[in-house]
Amino acid sequence: MPNPPIDPSAHFNDPMAVSAYADKARRLVPGWADLQKMVALLVAERAPEQARVLVIGAGGGVELKVFAEMYPPWHFVGVDPSKPMLELAEAALAPHMARVQLHHGYVDTAPAGPFDAATCLLTMHFVAIDERRRTLEDIRRRLKPGAPFVMAHMSFPQAPGEQALWLSRYVAFAIASGADPDGVRNAASAISARLQLLGPDDEEAMLKAAGFAGTQLFYAGLAFRGWVAYA
Repeated sequence: MPNPPIDPSAHFNDPMAVSAYADKARRLVPGWADLQKMVALLVAERAPEQARVLVIGAGGGVELKVFAEMYPPWHFVGVDPSKPMLELAEAALAPHMARVQLHHGYVDTAPAGPFDAATCLLTMHFVAIDERRRTLEDIRRRLKPGAPFVMAHMSFPQAPGEQALWLSRYVAFAIASGADPDGVRNAASAISARLQLLGPDDEEAMLKAAGFAGTQLFYAGLAFRGWVAYA
């Protein structure tokens, strides 16, 4: 019997996982801090000065804090299914909360917008394929025509033998960055068994099917990829 899919909301309701989130992301994702800056710059290319930005998977507030500090006129709606992660975000964003609305739930229950941009970082790889399609469509419906959408998450070629190679690189980078070797190897085993990962070509095809155009790869960090596309 196959393993059930990972439930990200269960993981991010674990107090230890919540408290360790930011440090863990830094160790697992190559160029994590610069990735957030790049995402903000890609949004700023097309967003108006006082942009209203939808941030999916906003718990923890890491990217929201970067965006808010880089662009003081922007306003945000952050969406996340984990209350503990949203509480962490609220604490991290204390100086900026006048410009931030945090929504407990998923994108289909978020405000309808229309938004000037949307982002989704380190989230989509947790979402089952059918639900991912609906999520992208829900994001697209909430954006103004031509608005940028930037996403980044785990994605690498899925041909036979490729997954083991890319996950070994994921493990090697994390260990080199100071992560616990046994913990990372266990995480890689869980990823292989339970996440529905897509290759880069399939990611781009799914964006197109959801109504996005002009998709461009802007980031590749070993097992992670990032794209910008337009509503």
